[in-house]
Amino acid sequence: MSTRYPFTAVVGMDDLRLALLLNAVSPSVGGVLVRGEKGTAKSTAVRALAELLPEVAVVAGCRFSCDPASPDPGCPDGPHGDGGADARPARMVELPVGASEDRLVGSLDIEKALADGVKAFEPGLLAAAHRGILYVDEVNLLSDHLIDHLLDAAAMGASHVEREGVSVRHAARFLLVGTMNPEEGELRPQLLDRFGLTVEVAASRVPEERVEVVRRRLAFEDDPAGFAERWAGEEAALRERIVAARELLPKVALGDAVLLQIAATCAAFEVDGMRADIVMARTATALAAWAGREEVTSEDVRQAALLALPHRRRRNPFDAPGMDEDKLDETLERFKGEEPEDDPDPEQGPDGPGDGGPGGGGVPPQGGEGPAPETDGVPEEAPAQAPEHTPASRGAGGERAAVKAAEPFRTKMLSVPGLGDGAAGRRSRARTEHGRTTGATRPRGALTKLHLSATVRAAAPHQRARGRSGAGLVVRRDDLRQAVREGREGNLVLFVVDASGSMAARKRMGAVKGAVLSLLLDAYQRRDKVGLITFRGRAAELALPPTSSVDAAAARLEELPTGGRTPLSAGLLRAHDVLRVERLRDPSRRPLLVVVTDGRATGGGPDPVGLAARAARLHAADGTASVVVDCEAGPVRLGLAGDLARHLGGTAVTLDELRADAIAGLVREAQVNRSVRRAA
Repeated sequence: MSTRYPFTAVVGMDDLRLALLLNAVSPSVGGVLVRGEKGTAKSTAVRALAELLPEVAVVAGCRFSCDPASPDPGCPDGPHGDGGADARPARMVELPVGASEDRLVGSLDIEKALADGVKAFEPGLLAAAHRGILYVDEVNLLSDHLIDHLLDAAAMGASHVEREGVSVRHAARFLLVGTMNPEEGELRPQLLDRFGLTVEVAASRVPEERVEVVRRRLAFEDDPAGFAERWAGEEAALRERIVAARELLPKVALGDAVLLQIAATCAAFEVDGMRADIVMARTATALAAWAGREEVTSEDVRQAALLALPHRRRRNPFDAPGMDEDKLDETLERFKGEEPEDDPDPEQGPDGPGDGGPGGGGVPPQGGEGPAPETDGVPEEAPAQAPEHTPASRGAGGERAAVKAAEPFRTKMLSVPGLGDGAAGRRSRARTEHGRTTGATRPRGALTKLHLSATVRAAAPHQRARGRSGAGLVVRRDDLRQAVREGREGNLVLFVVDASGSMAARKRMGAVKGAVLSLLLDAYQRRDKVGLITFRGRAAELALPPTSSVDAAAARLEELPTGGRTPLSAGLLRAHDVLRVERLRDPSRRPLLVVVTDGRATGGGPDPVGLAARAARLHAADGTASVVVDCEAGPVRLGLAGDLARHLGGTAVTLDELRADAIAGLVREAQVNRSVRRAA
């Protein structure tokens, strides 16, 4: 058995260590999400926590770790009588990113089903993690179908398995700990909210601390057992403190004044739902127990807010996590020491009708008191009304400063035609490891998803010839059938954005950025990889190589300046090179090319329009699915974007047609017109 790095030997990362210890004291806090750059010992700290957890008493022989004091009446291995109890260390079960659905939730024991003709359930990782830790490294890369099962288990404290004729329910209460590098993409909001606490970690910039990290790590690698022995005293002391805090936890008082501070803080930061209030209350209680106190203080509430709220106040994946600590302190101070009324009258505050004070049931401050400052009737966007040709609006070489993107909107569905084999996602049709079963086939290589009925049908005609005499079915390898399932895949969405002078009018470029931002948000929700190419002046630039970090693409887009000529061919050729490399790296992920332009071509050679057409036909020859977002504006339109789409072999949509609500409006209008014609 390998020796783990001691928890007490971790240098720095105070917030991470505190969040993990609070969950060890009170597992009901709900787990920890650790966000940080690569190489910051996130996994090391999490794995070290398992060694500090107290032993767990389990029913002897139970595969589902039932508590002898209160065994699960619905346990598949039950009912449990007086079969005795065992004590074992708390488990830390690791869920690999590439795990199958069967590995996570369990499945039918195929060997017993085929050999003995009986239905038996083989437990998965959720069963193994019950009353322990379920650790997911790179949790943001986890497939959607696995996330769905995690959400169900975390919400209900149990796992329900309905598959291949097996119906099983077992308890699955665990401490969920995930680590992730935000550069590789964000989490789905539903799973993000399931983590009780979140912490940001980064490598120390203090040379002395970095030296100590290296010194300890080298000492551990040279002699793991000896290094662990040197820290055994600190580990034992910390383990005893966790046990003492667990015993003190039921005695900690959570007063009404503290509950009011918690509610006011959650309301002030506009978090959705009530889970944040509950998590903050549990975290503040665990903080008091960890400090050896029986009463929760305002400082406990403050620390709980810093751990429980940052990831819950994000409105979309492009918002940076974090909190305004000045606003937090102001809210806590305003509601300090106040008790809520037993039966408040919603129409009457303590000082008369309409009072919005804290004792009258009013809404806590939402970001400052009093009305917004006067602007003397000048709109905030007034500078944008200045003529675009003024010197102040231009940089060197006619370059204009970056403009703010318009408000994003819900876009229409863009997909790659045909049936793919890419990574699971939510965009295009594909053969996947999950989804609806559409047929069966002979396996190519290792069998991953058995189609049970097709296998039985293949083996049934040969039972007499194979000399079957008992109840079991005689199955040969040639009888096995692989289930063919159809679901959705994620694609590589490569954006090619025209940032030339013809697109540079402020209102127009703001609308274009808003459209691309909307498509990026759609790509985030559909689990795509994205890339961003911009072209202006004389060349094209790969602003963001293909990545799962959609928010990084949004940040590059926001900083994008405009101006200069329109080298459309350069943008398309650069996109062709990027896609060629990506096909070699990930041949199963199909690309979707999204060109955002008005179709003009004024740079790149003596015949810019012809060069752009030839570059577009390269993509058509490769079979790349493409969409041109036509940004042409004004009463006179040249239709150049439509010509480009024809050369690409794709389709063209205008900015207005890109909106999903606009498409729905056209459908409703067509339905109304059809009804009118029928009535006539």
